[in-house]
Amino acid sequence: MSEYRSEKITNHVKELAALYIEKEAGPTSMITVTRVVLSPDNKRAKIMISVLPKEKEQAAYGFIRRNLGELRKYVSKGLKINPIPFLEVAIDEGEKNRQRIEELLIRN
Repeated sequence: MSEYRSEKITNHVKELAALYIEKEAGPTSMITVTRVVLSPDNKRAKIMISVLPKEKEQAAYGFIRRNLGELRKYVSKGLKINPIPFLEVAIDEGEKNRQRIEELLIRN
């Protein structure tokens, strides 16, 4: 599959996932979709998230895991490809590390 098509799918899944989470998540935390990692065959998409405050991270992760079926339905309505990638979710550790580095640099 072309790199251009994979990039379009990645961006569209990221946008749709962010819209779904914004609509369905409660106001107790801010959940951000930082990126989507698509498998080379476009059959799996891992949605990477960042959560503020940090204390709500596991609750937000659990919420998204429980609602992956509904999220997949939402994505399938907006994403006009077949088959729709199997969705997974993970905490974006790279983003957490970037934030920690930024925090340390600001202190100095």
